[in-house]
Amino acid sequence: MKKVAPEVNTVAGSLPPSYAEANTGCPSYCYADGTFSWEDKNIRRIFIRKVYSILMLQLLVTVVVVAVFTFSTPVRYFILTHPELYSLSNLLFLVTYLTLACCGDVRRQFPWNLILLTIFTLCMACMLGCVSSFYNTKSVLLCLGITAVVCVCVTLFSFQSAVDITSFQGVLFTLCMVMICCALVMGFVVPFGYVPWMHALYGVIGAIVFTMFLAFDSQLLMGNKQHSLSPEEYIFATLTLYLDIVYIFTFILQLFGGGRE
Repeated sequence: MKKVAPEVNTVAGSLPPSYAEANTGCPSYCYADGTFSWEDKNIRRIFIRKVYSILMLQLLVTVVVVAVFTFSTPVRYFILTHPELYSLSNLLFLVTYLTLACCGDVRRQFPWNLILLTIFTLCMACMLGCVSSFYNTKSVLLCLGITAVVCVCVTLFSFQSAVDITSFQGVLFTLCMVMICCALVMGFVVPFGYVPWMHALYGVIGAIVFTMFLAFDSQLLMGNKQHSLSPEEYIFATLTLYLDIVYIFTFILQLFGGGRE
């Protein structure tokens, strides 16, 4: 016998809506199935603004602390006579840095991520203040100005250039290995005497490496290169940019800073 498919009777309006109908009015950062997309340009702009807003606050706090340690004679004397403050700041810096860098759940959890980032920034600012107190005031101001110019130029280049610096991971790794080798050599040489040209070479290499890291991390924010950061990682992005700028300053200070008399 010939089989006949059963007839399905439908009532007008009882059919489920299509994807287009169901997602009418859905924002552009949603996929057709309603899931969330981090690749939307508006989301990326908000992410970048958030990162640089937090970064500006970090740098402002750091500059204020360094200025107090540099210009205030009582504070500078207290630091020079109490080296344990530097050790305590260094310890808290390592703990907060490792927590934020290695624990993804912690750095995404509000408000603990901001609390840890605040502690990290204050510790790093105190450490920079302790280091800056050994240098001449004019040298510190000169190095701050050079660092600001370098960072602004590198950031503008990173955002405007078509060169994908995020693909230069091998170059950055090689430069880091060179820095480690130089540090090991200096560790063996320094006990036998100060070698000015070796310290200058190490400072130049360090400044170049972290300038490239600043360009690399800046392009990770853009989201249109080979590698990019998720907008969830605004704390990690701020952390890396801040450290890049701080290390650029320390290496420039090592090159151009003059000791106090």
